[in-house]
Amino acid sequence: MKRTIEFELNGQLVSAEVGGGQTLLELLRQRFELTGVKEGCGAGECGACTVIVDGRALTACIYPAMEAEGRSVTTIEGLATAEGALHPLQSAFVEHGAVQCGFCTPGNVLSAKALLDQNPDPSEDEIRTALEGNLCRCTGYQQIIEAVKAAAGRKP
Repeated sequence: MKRTIEFELNGQLVSAEVGGGQTLLELLRQRFELTGVKEGCGAGECGACTVIVDGRALTACIYPAMEAEGRSVTTIEGLATAEGALHPLQSAFVEHGAVQCGFCTPGNVLSAKALLDQNPDPSEDEIRTALEGNLCRCTGYQQIIEAVKAAAGRKP
């Protein structure tokens, strides 16, 4: 069964025809060519596919595309300004060496953004809890934690 859905994607109203078994990850990568959303495990365990849906960080690889109907979806491509200026979180990740291969970076940044949007001054434990679903094999996690701490309080 296919159906056309409408939702807000990175601030723009979009529509797409989706199938019943299609995931949000597939829709974002295939239909909208947003390749910042990565497929890692395909089971919602690694965080590489994290996007923000209505303010909450969710794993797009297990989120049904049809559930995006009427919602607001933000991907890593939606954070920088139209002029190309990085979001404060993106800048903090660069400044603190929290980016190595980059595969996990979009998911970590979006998980951190969802946290900071709800809690602009989180403790280190709150940061660790918000990021616990995001796996990284390169940086060690301390640089990522430091980047989120640095970004807390910065305004986009």
